[in-house]
Amino acid sequence: MFGERLENVRRRQPLIHTITNFVTVNDCANILLACGGSPIMSDDPSEVEEITSLADGLTLNLGTLHQWAVPSFFAAGKRANALGHPVVLDPVGAGTATVRTNTALSLLKKVRFAAIRCNLSEIRALALGTGSTRGVDADAAGSVTEDNLEQVVSLVRGFAADTGCVVAVTGAIDVVSDGKTAYGIYNGHPLMRSVTGTGCQLSALTAAYIAANQDNPCEAAAAAVCAMGICGEIASSRLGPMDGTGSFRVYLLDAISRLDGETLDRMAKVRRF
Repeated sequence: MFGERLENVRRRQPLIHTITNFVTVNDCANILLACGGSPIMSDDPSEVEEITSLADGLTLNLGTLHQWAVPSFFAAGKRANALGHPVVLDPVGAGTATVRTNTALSLLKKVRFAAIRCNLSEIRALALGTGSTRGVDADAAGSVTEDNLEQVVSLVRGFAADTGCVVAVTGAIDVVSDGKTAYGIYNGHPLMRSVTGTGCQLSALTAAYIAANQDNPCEAAAAAVCAMGICGEIASSRLGPMDGTGSFRVYLLDAISRLDGETLDRMAKVRRF
């Protein structure tokens, strides 16, 4: 089911304009190359519209938010909309500071998004105006578990319907929905939380998958989430006695670069709601 979505990325090699944060910009570029796409990184307001015009998709990541760069988010997003290119929003830290939350909410009003990739605390901040975050990570109240899974699916499905885009909430259990179909994804490894930027990388990966599979953005986003989790599992299986989070980070990128459609379908742990 998802394997075809991966193979389309390899075949179509989408160019993704990624406006991301300075903590993870290199990792986002490398994961796009590893999955079969290509990165182009620019956040200067004087050129973002032109750069976006060259690309097949766009990622807007609020990780290290600077007011001078905010106009770039809107300019690039509107240009991508005009061209029919998919745009993915990563509202990093929404709920931690007013400016972050307001910037994300304003973007949702003025830019049409194909997908939002966030954690549970961030979607609660955007959808309900409640919730908290610990840095850019989900706090204990922001964890998706079997106990709250049905409620999270309902929240994600409702927010997706309200925004008109796919919403992917990631954590120990991932939930992806377009307002109708919903997937629960059980792939992944706890070490992924110990390497900074895995969420940012996933947002860029999601943009590549959707750009290469515009006929079904929900399935494409779910495939990207599933692929990232599977590669976390593969990376963890390679760790030796002297390996730690640094090796895991490299092995994760290796796994993305070597993943194929057959492996994705075979290892996927997915529940459809």
